[in-house]
Amino acid sequence: MRDELAVDKREVRRAFEGAAQTYDAAAVLQHEIARRMQQRLEYIKAVPHAILDAGSGTGNAISALLDRYPGATIVALDIAHAMLRRVQTRLKWWQHLPGLRPPVHAVCADLERLPLANDAFGLVWSNLALQWMTDLPRALSEMHRVLQPGGLVMFSTFGPDTLKELRRAYEGTDRHTHVNRFVDMHDIGDMLVAARYADPVMDMERITLTYDDVRGLMRDLKAIGAHNATRGRPAALSPKSMLRAVERNYEAFRRDGKLPATFEIVYGHAWKPQPRVGPRGRAVIEIKAVNREP
Repeated sequence: MRDELAVDKREVRRAFEGAAQTYDAAAVLQHEIARRMQQRLEYIKAVPHAILDAGSGTGNAISALLDRYPGATIVALDIAHAMLRRVQTRLKWWQHLPGLRPPVHAVCADLERLPLANDAFGLVWSNLALQWMTDLPRALSEMHRVLQPGGLVMFSTFGPDTLKELRRAYEGTDRHTHVNRFVDMHDIGDMLVAARYADPVMDMERITLTYDDVRGLMRDLKAIGAHNATRGRPAALSPKSMLRAVERNYEAFRRDGKLPATFEIVYGHAWKPQPRVGPRGRAVIEIKAVNREP
């Protein structure tokens, strides 16, 4: 049976390819969350020599990462090639000079199937990209695979209360899905443990943006490529009568002359543990007994 709320990865790629030119001007929330994640790095003592920016978009975190880790090499990875073409604009003029080793390499690929070597990165950074996965446990396992032992994964994603007003406004208008599904913070923590990360830390905050009308919210979502990518989305544009119904339903949330749009931001970080070794320096392999009833 098809999951109507599952993400259609082809639609995600198409949406972000089309939003490359408008993304930076509209991605106010994405830029702010990147800044807050960068502040969290102040408490991390490790200095990575190689960084994977997983789901980098136009590379809005690259300048700050290079400033914090000036000797590092960054792989900017995204599913949309048009987004990656804008990454090079983040570099300083002298970083383009002939003969210098480029600090940033762009790779167009899917986070669930990373074309990267094992144990290659000291830091895997991912800002508001994991919500676009069709198989989040697989993406977390892939990020674990490419981390060096002792390396850190740090990410942000959206939680279930994201766009709750818009979801409510669409209820009963038709049989299609109109807002993506988002994974709960506690479930992501369980996935990190299952993927063999060590010392996972999860926390959450809610940020509310305000709009004069629903169409302003929809324009912003389209400008950053974050519109409906569920498999159960309508096959054609919604009729004007339905959009008017959504506008009427959303009015129930108006406060102080503005319409709120809630975003639940989930933050997480965890480590790839160093391999356990015995007294003679040999790797320790855990063997767990399996109870078999007669």
